[in-house]
Amino acid sequence: MKARKTPLRTCVACGRETDKRALVRIVRDADGYTHVDPGGKAPGRGAYLCAQSACFEAAIGRRRLAPALRASLAEEDVERLRNEFEAAIETDRESSRLGR
Repeated sequence: MKARKTPLRTCVACGRETDKRALVRIVRDADGYTHVDPGGKAPGRGAYLCAQSACFEAAIGRRRLAPALRASLAEEDVERLRNEFEAAIETDRESSRLGR
């Protein structure tokens, strides 16, 4: 049986290429709403970030997230995404700690 290729994605903040499942996906859907996609399969334009707050802050500070999503992000959107991102990271840490 042929081995499957591991899907690789690049963090928009630091440029590190790694396994898709190790990154957090932020997606802009067809309605223009941006949100964190914990499952990584929501339809829409996606951007990947390392599961670290530093990469999220770098993507915002260097203005790389909005162009990657082809969207304009208001300050309220950035705050909401920051909260969703932190929650997704915490959930991932909890599941890793519990061995799931």
